[in-house]
Amino acid sequence: MSTSMPTSMSPAPRIAPAAQPLAPDLARAMARLVPAGMAPPRIFLTVARHAGLFTFLVDSGLLGPTGLLDRRTLPAALRETVILRTCVATRCDYEFNLHVQTISQRMGLQPAQIADVRSARPDPALWTPQQRAAMDLVDALVPGLDLDDAVFDACRAHLDEATMIEVTQLAGLYVGVAMQVALARPEMDRYRDGPPMRASA
Repeated sequence: MSTSMPTSMSPAPRIAPAAQPLAPDLARAMARLVPAGMAPPRIFLTVARHAGLFTFLVDSGLLGPTGLLDRRTLPAALRETVILRTCVATRCDYEFNLHVQTISQRMGLQPAQIADVRSARPDPALWTPQQRAAMDLVDALVPGLDLDDAVFDACRAHLDEATMIEVTQLAGLYVGVAMQVALARPEMDRYRDGPPMRASA
């Protein structure tokens, strides 16, 4: 069984986003995620087609303004590195573009890092040892669901066990986002001029 997760975009989504204006309960939940005056991301509107699930994700705190599982325990730049590298591993152009256009730099990543995170072998000069170790974890776990002892030991030298557990859970949640994108095929969000930035260089 193939583990590839294609995310090619079709002209029309397979699952249309929820129509706006949203129902009051959905509008209240969306307002907790998206600043006033900003169009909601299409993937949020798509998940909002399942109103109970969407409000649960927001009310539980699992989904917040900076994405999934932001417990403020991981350094923001490390967390964003994990998310973008997971988008690369799953070839999820949609979510990569959404984060790059909205919060990646606000979370502490530099433009050179955003470009380099798509590289097969990221430039070690651009990353902290913790970020490099987290990317190595994602690269091993996401495509193959396996982690050999050598990679584990190398990562463990820079990440404590709690951080490794949280990084793994975060990456898993963004694999789930890639699956939602593959299911629904939302149109790319456009929050700034220019072509969308894709997960593969």
